[in-house]
Amino acid sequence: MKKKSIPYFTKDTEAAIVEYNGSIDFEHRSKLYNDRIYHSFFKLTENIIHTFKFYHTEVENIQDLQHEVIIFLTSKIHLFNPEKGAKAYSYFGTIAKRYLIFHNTKNYKKKIEHLDIETFKNDDESHSVANKSLYYTPEVFEGEGNNGDRLSNFMDKYLIYCNENLYTIFPKTEDAQVADAVLELFRKRENLDIFNKKALYIYIREMVDIKTSHITKVSKKLHSIFKNGYTFYLEHGCVKF
Repeated sequence: MKKKSIPYFTKDTEAAIVEYNGSIDFEHRSKLYNDRIYHSFFKLTENIIHTFKFYHTEVENIQDLQHEVIIFLTSKIHLFNPEKGAKAYSYFGTIAKRYLIFHNTKNYKKKIEHLDIETFKNDDESHSVANKSLYYTPEVFEGEGNNGDRLSNFMDKYLIYCNENLYTIFPKTEDAQVADAVLELFRKRENLDIFNKKALYIYIREMVDIKTSHITKVSKKLHSIFKNGYTFYLEHGCVKF
């Protein structure tokens, strides 16, 4: 008889996360995390790493990798909002897989190289329209000269603004998740060595499992905020969103 697995990410875990986010008492938050949240994050990351075989990493062992993912989940815990319809298990599972995809570089590059690009033709938006929605991507990866320095400084402030106002800009949970995936590319821009727009779309689609047309819609809104803010920054020398 097959041994029945014991649930590790329960309704109590989700309730603890909500209580954690709603508290300003450091000791209470610490106790909530240690007693009711940490073990769930530990088991979640462990299962995802081994289920999807995220073994091609830069760290020396799987335990170090798991520790990094748990830290990343903890840094995102404040973004969880059950009122948006999200379930904690799927929400943090998606974040963990997204993080691991970025750190599974060697294996993922092989996938990109062999991916049949015809999959893009089956989406609702054409290849040309999809390219336009992230047309600013090469620019934001620029890092040389004074313009690059100014752009990098602005990008840091842009990311802070979008992160802190994510659910105000994108009230729908699905849109917010797509936006966070796009922003994650920009957060890791210094370490990302893929500039091809099609490859960037592959990254985002793997992270959130969404159609290209949806990525296009969300990225256009992000681009509008970026363009207006950067124009103001260049003209006035300060940031205003």
